[in-house]
Amino acid sequence: HLIALGFGCGLSPVAPGTVGTLWAWLAFGLAHPWLGDAAWGALLALLALLACWASAVTARHLRSADPGSIVIDEIVAFALVLWLVLPASWWTQAAAFALFRLFDAAKPGPVAWADDLFHGFGWRGGFGILFDDLVAAFCTLFLIAAWRAW
Repeated sequence: HLIALGFGCGLSPVAPGTVGTLWAWLAFGLAHPWLGDAAWGALLALLALLACWASAVTARHLRSADPGSIVIDEIVAFALVLWLVLPASWWTQAAAFALFRLFDAAKPGPVAWADDLFHGFGWRGGFGILFDDLVAAFCTLFLIAAWRAW
């Protein structure tokens, strides 16, 4: 539960997903100088698997397919965004944060599709909790790449 709830971020009474994303930004900033690309790739892959498992267990115990207090999905997805967008200025990181939160909260187009795709409990549900955030991360990265190309 500690993992799924983002070490307490998911217990925030106001905007737990945003608090989890801010925690991801802080944790990434602290860890980034110490890890190379291969280590980040391996760590994020491991965290994604851990997020699926922890989300499945916690959702089952909370008797809800996608409780708002589970924020490990935001943490993993936004860490992925930061890893792929760096090197970037603080303003670019802030734009990535705002875009990611917009896609995650509003769930436009492909994010809504991803949110509806996997429901239930067990590994399918745990993956579903993470999947829409990964799609939100992809949409964020796509817009940042288009902005940089322009």
